[in-house]
Amino acid sequence: MNRANRILPVYTGDVSGACSALFELGGMVVIHDPSGCNSTYNTHDETRWYDHDSLIFISGLVEKDAILGNDNKLVQDVVDAALELHPRFVALCNSPIPFITGTDFAAICRIIERKTGIPCFYVRTNGMHDYVVGVGGAWNALAERFVTPQERQPNSLNILGMTPLDFVEQGAVETVRSFATDAGYEIVSCWAMGSTLDNLAQAARASVNLVVSATGIPVAKELRRRFGTPYVVGTPVGGFMDELLASLRFSEQTGECSWPCRDARAASMDGAYCVVGEPVAAGSRAAAIERESGVAVRVVCPLEADDELLTAGDVCVFGEEEVEQALKNAMFVLADAFYGPVCPAQAHLEPWPHLAFSGRNSLGQRSA
Repeated sequence: MNRANRILPVYTGDVSGACSALFELGGMVVIHDPSGCNSTYNTHDETRWYDHDSLIFISGLVEKDAILGNDNKLVQDVVDAALELHPRFVALCNSPIPFITGTDFAAICRIIERKTGIPCFYVRTNGMHDYVVGVGGAWNALAERFVTPQERQPNSLNILGMTPLDFVEQGAVETVRSFATDAGYEIVSCWAMGSTLDNLAQAARASVNLVVSATGIPVAKELRRRFGTPYVVGTPVGGFMDELLASLRFSEQTGECSWPCRDARAASMDGAYCVVGEPVAAGSRAAAIERESGVAVRVVCPLEADDELLTAGDVCVFGEEEVEQALKNAMFVLADAFYGPVCPAQAHLEPWPHLAFSGRNSLGQRSA
């Protein structure tokens, strides 16, 4: 069966991605879905639960309400919880069932906001996409609602695309922040780890945006559309840092966007060296490997991402058969250890843990 997985796990879904995007911002996230599913969406791929609380709830949808409709119950439950807990905002998202039945979430959000006086918005999810779509949609909705025009501040930036789903390695967030501050940039906001909703609302002050994963692309484009802020796509890693910093300087001065995670690399047509994973981080690591070894590296992207992030030699894959085909000539593979069973016998697999792929099993892998 085409695009089916027999061995490999699937990536974190869009609902979990939306929850991860909004986890630290003081809002209340309500997933319209049957009772008992909260742990599936939040605990398996969310390391912050160990030391940080967040208001994430399941609506407790039952079969009768799904078939006949009972939106009043959802509205009243959310209103009661919001009036008791006083969140900064309320965000609604959903599993496939309410999506299929055509629940009018835009109208429900308007009713909740009118009854509570608390900003309420809908993150369009349906459980059929991966986390890149869910995170991107949540941040886009947040930007539309909360980011206001500001006077632009020179030598300042936003970090876009930061969640544990892509940055599970110890010290990864600190490394990205240090890269920016060591270069003389003020960090206006980090979407969305270590920043508050008030920080994010000031995002228009930044003179440039650094997009460190594909999840940050939608909000980067939204900030570009509304405020003209240029963005640079790449993750600071190894020998790629100098090129990324040069791109930041260039974009800040010219107002043009740049994709060094793509443009700094050669197109690998034979696929002897491969990096598998989220395309911005994978492309950045591929560029660093090329700087150190002089060999062209192919990015194998198993996620829903923009083609603009990939070179002509890179490939998007869906399902085990396409992964195996993309890796068939590989001699070296940098990927999550769970890709081991589909790597060819001649390939050396270097573990690169990805929480959105192997979940909490990632924590036991050695990071490349």
